[in-house]
Amino acid sequence: QVQLVESGGGLVQPGGSLRLSCAASGSIFSVNAMGWYRQAPGKQREWVAAITSDGSTDYADSVKGRFTISRDNAKNTMYLQMNSLKPEATAIYYCNAGVRDRTGWVRDCWGRGTQIAVSS
Repeated sequence: QVQLVESGGGLVQPGGSLRLSCAASGSIFSVNAMGWYRQAPGKQREWVAAITSDGSTDYADSVKGRFTISRDNAKNTMYLQMNSLKPEATAIYYCNAGVRDRTGWVRDCWGRGTQIAVSS
């Protein structure tokens, strides 16, 4: 079994910052690409950012220059530093990762999400 657990969500004022974490645990052999997605109320889930196992990153245009994705491979943990937050960033943020478990299977894993609310 592999679990992804997000943390760091909360309420923040417009222009503020938050840092999300996503920790992978369980029967892990290796963690491949990881990413963040978000789903705003009444909207479809959208991709936010991604990072490969060697640290290459990519971002949605809507967050480029304000969000930074990173990871600590030793801890099987990914982060999302979010600066200059806007109200439209209000959403549930989900962690996604491709994980090879100790049996050799590669699983597409999702966390349960963490809520971000940007409001004054």
